[in-house]
Amino acid sequence: DVQLQASGGGLVQAGGSLRLSCAASGFTFDDYTIGWFRQAPGKEREGVSCISSTDGSTYYADSVKGRFTISRDNAKNTVYLQMSSLKPEDTAVYYCAFKAGIIRGSRWYRALEFDYWGQGTLVTVSS
Repeated sequence: DVQLQASGGGLVQAGGSLRLSCAASGFTFDDYTIGWFRQAPGKEREGVSCISSTDGSTYYADSVKGRFTISRDNAKNTVYLQMSSLKPEDTAVYYCAFKAGIIRGSRWYRALEFDYWGQGTLVTVSS
């Protein structure tokens, strides 16, 4: 069975940092491109960042570029999202998502590209 366990969310003040983790099991982790998405209340789900399955290429939404860093540890079957300089507008439920194989750079932010989704972890940034 595919299992995805996201963790690390919480309440933080603006300017603070959090690290999200998503541990996976039940499939060959190395073969998957991984994305982080978020959904704020009343808004559509949006792509935050993505890391490829092959060369480790990374992609970021303009709104988080320079503040967030995605990484993966294939030995631990875990993907991370280090978030710094957090802003109230970063408040959302964050989801990890997995896509078998590679993804075109122009499509990394498209939720429909991804096959498996974690349960989400809530990040709340207070002003």
